[in-house]
Amino acid sequence: MRIEQRNNIRINQAANPADGAPIATIVFAHGFGCDQTMWRYLEPMFRDRYRTVLFDLVGSGGSDLTAYDFDSYTSLQAHADDLLQVVKAVSDGPVICIGHSVSSMTALLASIAEPQRFAAQIMLAPSPCYVDDPDAGYYGGFSRADIDDLLGAMDSNYLGWASTMAPVIMGTPGQPALGEELAHSFCRTDPNIALHFARTTFLSDHRADLPRNTTPALIVQCDDDFIAPMPVGDYLRANLPHSTLQVIENMGHCPHMSAPQACHAPIRAFLDGLHL
Repeated sequence: MRIEQRNNIRINQAANPADGAPIATIVFAHGFGCDQTMWRYLEPMFRDRYRTVLFDLVGSGGSDLTAYDFDSYTSLQAHADDLLQVVKAVSDGPVICIGHSVSSMTALLASIAEPQRFAAQIMLAPSPCYVDDPDAGYYGGFSRADIDDLLGAMDSNYLGWASTMAPVIMGTPGQPALGEELAHSFCRTDPNIALHFARTTFLSDHRADLPRNTTPALIVQCDDDFIAPMPVGDYLRANLPHSTLQVIENMGHCPHMSAPQACHAPIRAFLDGLHL
């Protein structure tokens, strides 16, 4: 199967800028339990100047579910390899990658492997490691027992877990429709794939990869996010070379949905500063 169908790639062409400058490409990579539709609030804000690319991770949304290999996808590197294939399919030059949550780390791995293909990376609510490491003084937000309980709840009653946790993860009590949308997105995902990807996500640890980064990076951290709390953003800023940290006022883990304007402003300013 062609990668365009495997990953359900969608491309939006921007009009030529007034100054005739080349149009840069932004590739949007969604997070766990989601698909490309979750970008519909943020992505259109960039169409005036950029060519935008949306796709679904293998196992999510409109991707080819039969392409999900349970042996390969035990590591985020497999998703990074997929991202590189998407980038090569949609652009001859370096791209900007905007990744949400776990896809921020996927994009990091891809940019480390082939840095010439990335002009910049934007990390929305990222975390290099979700599990606390007291011996190293690292606070990821969860104990290993917490993660085991989370995965156990998913395994025993995935639909119940999705309905309960989605509003908490979204974190927008004033916008209940967003929590319901995330719950529906979780429920559309094959439970076996969702649990497998959750294990890969929440048990991953990419702290050792951070110093290898050479791509300019913007970390967009929410000031109230229990999945990726503030100490995680501080850790990333201190350990990820060529990075800038921007904290936005937002409750929850999905600022591209609950606070798209607050996300857009620092991203646009960051890219303008890089002349991209």
